[in-house]
Amino acid sequence: MADLRRRVDELGFSRRDILRFAAASLTLLVTTPGRGAVPSAMGVRVWPAPDYTRITIEYGRPIRSTQMLVKNPDRLVVDLEDVEFNAVLQSLPGKISANDPYIKLIRAGRNKPGVVRLVIELKTEIKPQIFTLKPVGEYGYRLVLDLYPAAEPVDPLLALLQKADAAPAQKSGQPPGPQSDADAPAVKVPDESNPQPRAKGKEERNQARPEVSRLVTIMLDPGHGGEDPGAIGQRGNHEKTVVLSIARRLQARIDGEQNMRSALTRDGDYFIPLQQRVNKARRLQADLFVSIHADAFLKPEARGSSVFVLSEHGASSAAARWMAKKENEADLIGGVNLDVKDPFLARTLLDLSQTATNHDSLRLGKDVLGELGRINTLHKGQVEQAGFAVLKAPDIPSILVETAFISNPEEEARLTDEAYQNQMADALLRGIQRYFSQNPPLAKSRLALAD
Repeated sequence: MADLRRRVDELGFSRRDILRFAAASLTLLVTTPGRGAVPSAMGVRVWPAPDYTRITIEYGRPIRSTQMLVKNPDRLVVDLEDVEFNAVLQSLPGKISANDPYIKLIRAGRNKPGVVRLVIELKTEIKPQIFTLKPVGEYGYRLVLDLYPAAEPVDPLLALLQKADAAPAQKSGQPPGPQSDADAPAVKVPDESNPQPRAKGKEERNQARPEVSRLVTIMLDPGHGGEDPGAIGQRGNHEKTVVLSIARRLQARIDGEQNMRSALTRDGDYFIPLQQRVNKARRLQADLFVSIHADAFLKPEARGSSVFVLSEHGASSAAARWMAKKENEADLIGGVNLDVKDPFLARTLLDLSQTATNHDSLRLGKDVLGELGRINTLHKGQVEQAGFAVLKAPDIPSILVETAFISNPEEEARLTDEAYQNQMADALLRGIQRYFSQNPPLAKSRLALAD
């Protein structure tokens, strides 16, 4: 140290000069790479879906973008500013599939120094939503391009009715669904949507107000999807893939029943925000909402099936609270544009019918849990309660089913086994049938009745 001080004195530098030099060197060391570096895309992903197509571009730090819609032909032009045109962005055009409902093709290239231009040729008129997501989980900053159709989306109830009209009136050619002593008989309800003004004879009444088959409608919700893989098992299996397979198998069984029909909140690998899942069920006038998951826990030895219902007044256990928090973070991972306000959410949370619906949800949960116990260990012997956002439809009994823990290697293997997935679908159907055998559905409007 003394030799260093002597050398500094020989060079004629004061102590203040040394401090200034050190500070300048430190500033240069910290700031030069950040100022000079041009961010490169770390990943690009495209998620086509019936509702919208999402394009995600991932960077290590936020980037700026501008966009404009061009007519004749319809195009969306997006300029990415102060970025490098690298191999990742070059791969984007090849990720567009021919059956994408909204995108015809994408061209990408340098427009001018420091600007990369994306030209997205469209199949139809769109309403784009472009926003940035902050780092979460394994993701860095993401620029998200959501391409929504400009036209009103197809009404799900009308689409389901049209699908039913196209199918044969009698399903005699289909194999019967699984039977048990808890199976509900065909549900018959009088048509209360058109009351008669005067008394009539029995024969005349039967002609004017025929007894009709009440189609029970069930919304199935495979959790996660798209940007949100859900839990990931030790063997690399994604929750989003497993639960979609189970939901499709359950849908086939429900649709094979004489007086039941179903729909999926998603029927592919794409993300649907939690509140939109609830909205889909309400627009469909669903009688039940069943959200299907295969979650993970902190310890790999956690195992068993569970059923959860909504609680507005605290969770029934610490584990239930942890599960709800984890599931409710799906919007952060999947990516939601927070600039779009949904007035429906406030009405949902304030609806006074929530309490009565929760009682029905508990009944449904108990019936389903009983059937799950016939094919798998139960994580808890009773229905659990917590504040799951996806269960907040005020007028639809709703449950969230954890089919098994994908974080448990043994259960991960079962979840990816077709035989177990079939057993799970059968058990869920039996639980739903048991519920309706004790809680027959009420009459609805004419649109919800069979032809």
